[in-house]
Amino acid sequence: MATTQGKKGINQDAMTVWEDFAGEKDVFFCGVFDGHGPSGHKVARIVRDQLPIKLSTAHKLLQMKGHSMSDIDAFYEDEGGALLQAYPNTGKTIDSRHDRDNYDPNSVLHLWKAGLLRSFREVDKELSRDPTIESYCSGTTAVTVVKQEDHLIIGNLGDSRAVMCTRGDKGQVIPLQLTVDLKPSLPREAERVRSCSGRVFSLEEESHVLRLWLPDEDSPGLAMTRAFGDFCLKDYGLSSTPQVFYHQLTEQDEFIVLATDGVWDVLTNFEVVKIVSAARKRSHAAKFLATHAVRAWKSRFPSSRTDDIAVVCLFFKPPSPGKSMSEVSHITPDSLSHLNSSVSQHTYRSISSDAEEGFDLRDNNKGKFQDIPEDWGEGESLVDTSLNFPRYTNSRHKGRPTSKSADIDF
Repeated sequence: MATTQGKKGINQDAMTVWEDFAGEKDVFFCGVFDGHGPSGHKVARIVRDQLPIKLSTAHKLLQMKGHSMSDIDAFYEDEGGALLQAYPNTGKTIDSRHDRDNYDPNSVLHLWKAGLLRSFREVDKELSRDPTIESYCSGTTAVTVVKQEDHLIIGNLGDSRAVMCTRGDKGQVIPLQLTVDLKPSLPREAERVRSCSGRVFSLEEESHVLRLWLPDEDSPGLAMTRAFGDFCLKDYGLSSTPQVFYHQLTEQDEFIVLATDGVWDVLTNFEVVKIVSAARKRSHAAKFLATHAVRAWKSRFPSSRTDDIAVVCLFFKPPSPGKSMSEVSHITPDSLSHLNSSVSQHTYRSISSDAEEGFDLRDNNKGKFQDIPEDWGEGESLVDTSLNFPRYTNSRHKGRPTSKSADIDF
């Protein structure tokens, strides 16, 4: 993994990799977090540190309770008693009224999804009650992946992204985007915001960028619809409920890249997997990608301030004996200028217990993905996450805003 500071001030990106996650051998947890707002760097680091611990604890509790349906219900239930669960891989929601006979208590996805929904909610709640962090107008994205055997379970908030590299019939690299960029341009996201009295519109000077605004004030203009923190908007449609995705690995799948928008704003999905495939050593792959992203910012947008970058690369197979990655998928990169990066690594082993209607991208259980809609956010997009802050920023809510009823996709 690697991170590099942009030209906008303090590095607000964070990342983490846990091996033997939740005390289970060969289970991995990875995450990247892109903070925004005055204290975005603090929010990102708090979430980076607390989310894996909450998820590990939740997963262990579910295993100890024997995976009963009532136990899963308790983990899926929100504070108002509404069930938040959904069938894996179908996009169908379920509740206590129907379809419960088809529940598989041993489903890997059900267990991890329950834990993800619970842990995301708990982290956001604790963040709202922390007087040492200004999270009223500061927040962070989160894209996380749990790998257990051949299962990938991805949780996502905001516009950081997870992209997997697989191989085609002729050995060519193929990118598969595993997450949706959760922005106001998505009709269902905008509908939820409007149903909670939030506003979605673009400014005249950036007509291509839809933003989330307060009902009676032209602020903060957040460019995403789900995030930790940003409690000024939590009453008005901003959600901390992650979308959860599942993918079953195949022999053709090679690695997954988690990265903040400092990468995706200047490199396409294909460019990203091609660059990572060309790294001579896996241990250098994330830094290699970050270096290319920095160079892309300078060459494509010389008048723009480079964004912060955080990258995690998780490989699924051991390397082929005697072959470097660049021999497997050869490209000749230009000579690279020195990258002034500060890589903050947080890798752990065997941590202890102390320590919405979803998009279904797969074709049944075959590990294949449907075509990716164009409005996922592929390609170049130079956007400030938020534009300004409410007049009453200093009178920050001390507790979580009162929830309004709205359907949440996950």
